[in-house]
Amino acid sequence: MSRHRVFLDPTGRTYGGLPTYPWRFAPEGLATRRQLRAAGLRPGGQSPCAQLMWSSRRTATGIGVAYLYEVAAAKPRRTPSPAQLRALGKAMRARKICPDCGVEQPYCIPTRYGACLACHGWGLGA
Repeated sequence: MSRHRVFLDPTGRTYGGLPTYPWRFAPEGLATRRQLRAAGLRPGGQSPCAQLMWSSRRTATGIGVAYLYEVAAAKPRRTPSPAQLRALGKAMRARKICPDCGVEQPYCIPTRYGACLACHGWGLGA
């Protein structure tokens, strides 16, 4: 007997009402969010039309799920405006400035410590 479950339900009766396919068996024309993003697309408000399911040791339930969207109904990804890019740059720079010593570090200040590693006492030079 196989240790892996096969999640195949093209009608959607068994697994929450969405057609379900096993890992790597999605029909043509459907893609996950990551696949859409890699193609320069976004779901664009559409609901998932199917799902992939697989056995996973990383989740508490032992089942991994990825929702599938229609590629034909996907919209192009929006590009950020120059003002948005400037704001993101400022925000990222602010995350690198230590509030204790005021030095800009080459890494983001860990929120766990609230200060750079040198100020927190890791023995690193500032």
